[in-house]
Amino acid sequence: MTTSPLARYSLNSLHAFAAAARHLSFTRAAEELCVTQAAVSQQIKALEAQVGKPLFLRTARGLQLSDEGARLAPAVQQAFAQLDAALSLLDDSAPPERLTVAVVGTYLHGHLLARVPDFEARYPHIELRLQTHNNKVDLATELLDAAIRFGDGAWRSVEALPLQAAPLTPLCAPSLAARLRQPSDLRGQVLLRSYRLQDWPAWGQAAGCASLVARGPQFDSSVLMVQAAVQGAGVALAPPALFARELASGALVQPFATTVDVGRYWLTRSLTREPSAAWGVFRDWLVGQVVDGAAGAAKG
Repeated sequence: MTTSPLARYSLNSLHAFAAAARHLSFTRAAEELCVTQAAVSQQIKALEAQVGKPLFLRTARGLQLSDEGARLAPAVQQAFAQLDAALSLLDDSAPPERLTVAVVGTYLHGHLLARVPDFEARYPHIELRLQTHNNKVDLATELLDAAIRFGDGAWRSVEALPLQAAPLTPLCAPSLAARLRQPSDLRGQVLLRSYRLQDWPAWGQAAGCASLVARGPQFDSSVLMVQAAVQGAGVALAPPALFARELASGALVQPFATTVDVGRYWLTRSLTREPSAAWGVFRDWLVGQVVDGAAGAAKG
């Protein structure tokens, strides 16, 4: 009979590792687990000794996950989140936990919406409430547990967890794409704009078309902007990874290979509010979905 590898490891050590990996801090992990910092450090050392490799690196910038730690962390964190959820189901008297998340429309359309049924099936004790926003959200004043937004992650008084990059490139209807042979051909087209006015000049610079100026209609939602492009209203600048369905169906075409990276999507929460247990479950689940999606794309 083969013994499971899990049997060789202490659940206390794995729990300490999951918390330390989430916070990148032994001190904050100790606060979460209601133990001392020394106890967390001892558990991590014991786990590293069993694994035979360092799971954390002590750098000038602080605690960082090693390559092995980065591979292990999502699976361990998701396993504990699922265990917490399963145990909570045994308490029939417990009311559902409510989690309100504001999501930028492009990410909801291209990634999250299709995965919501999986979250609901795994965690029926959490009532997930989704709101859309145009990347302008105030976690400190609005009644939100979290927000998914696009940018550089440098928001004041906010914990920002990187989700995925979203390089931008022109997208348009097939009939319009037939007239685009080189980036300079865009000068004669209607260039649809989002509220991020700097994006078209950034792409033009990357494509060797520095004088490219967008003067088309401006939208406060990239989803609506791309829908306008589908209908032939002009060329949108958007992340193709989040409009994969439209590209696969042929409703949209990506005429040029050049992309420009002007930010990424982040899961954020206000540091002025104590995170709920539901927040931790959602965070670990979402990171796991991103990791699984990236692995699937690499295989494809």
